[in-house]
Amino acid sequence: MRKSDKKIDNKLRVALTEICEIALERFNGFEWLTHDTNYKNFPASLRIICVFDTNANLDLFLASKARHEFSCLLQKKLFEIDVNLISMAKHLSYDSEQNCKHSHNGNWAMRLA
Repeated sequence: MRKSDKKIDNKLRVALTEICEIALERFNGFEWLTHDTNYKNFPASLRIICVFDTNANLDLFLASKARHEFSCLLQKKLFEIDVNLISMAKHLSYDSEQNCKHSHNGNWAMRLA
């Protein structure tokens, strides 16, 4: 990783940590989030995965206005660190602990690979 990539990654991790803390307070069942990217194709390759505890809570979130609220909050925070995404929906995905446990025996590294 180049020095400039490390700087972007550090700013990204700080911003996503702040978003995670907000989401933990606001959205029922939200557990954590992570990101993945290829810095040779950044920000187009940025992928953010939000994880909920159960499919039921994930479904409620996806069917509510909270989904839009979260997306706007995330886009605003990324904009503050000069990460401009044209379509947040292309970079954002959702999953649940329940799905991972069922499909990958709780192994998130394998699931996200």
